[in-house]
Amino acid sequence: MEISASFTLLLLLGSVSPSESVECRQASPPDIYAELREITASLVQLQTNMTLLQRETTVDKQKTEVDKLKTEVDKQKTEQKTDVDMQKTEVDRQKRQQQVRQVAFSAALLPGGQTANIGPFSTDTTLIFKHVVTNIGNAYNPNTGLFTAPVRGAYNFEWTVGSFRDGEKSGGWLVKNSEYVFLAYKQGAGFLTSSKAATLLLQVGDVVSVRLMVKTAVFDNGNHHTTFSGFLLFPM
Repeated sequence: MEISASFTLLLLLGSVSPSESVECRQASPPDIYAELREITASLVQLQTNMTLLQRETTVDKQKTEVDKLKTEVDKQKTEQKTDVDMQKTEVDRQKRQQQVRQVAFSAALLPGGQTANIGPFSTDTTLIFKHVVTNIGNAYNPNTGLFTAPVRGAYNFEWTVGSFRDGEKSGGWLVKNSEYVFLAYKQGAGFLTSSKAATLLLQVGDVVSVRLMVKTAVFDNGNHHTTFSGFLLFPM
């Protein structure tokens, strides 16, 4: 009976496969150190990534701040340039105004050394005073004999006409645009002159000249007997 039971047990043990035998064995414990190494490597990589991210974020913030500062500097430069341009414009305007307010001229009929009788003519004729000694502001034109007001204001004008031949008449009208203002006139024996002065309120662009009166004549030589002068008293 014992022999039979022992034989049966051997048969049963022989029928168990090697894989089933291994499964029956108790599982070996995991390698903790390997897992710790993996965790440590992951933490190191994570820390590295966080450091890089922080650096990138810091760089981005710094770049943003630099761009902001650059924009502010550019804005200040633009504002300063605008202020400088405005100041320059104002200075130029004041300079032009100052130059416009400096108006004065004085001229004689003929250039130095020339001697001549001019006239008489059948119509009133604008006299062209070619010997210019002063023309501050360039408001008087020696090519046309016309003074053009550069600014609204009160102007003073003086003119003198002279004749040389006995009994010859000499007359000079001060004319504002087409308006005859005052007449300087002389008639008599020998060399005589006549002078007048007038103050006129002129608008910008008004024209003033001296016209030789019809059927009269004027004389001039190196002594400059026939003259035309004017200046701005004050702007208005």
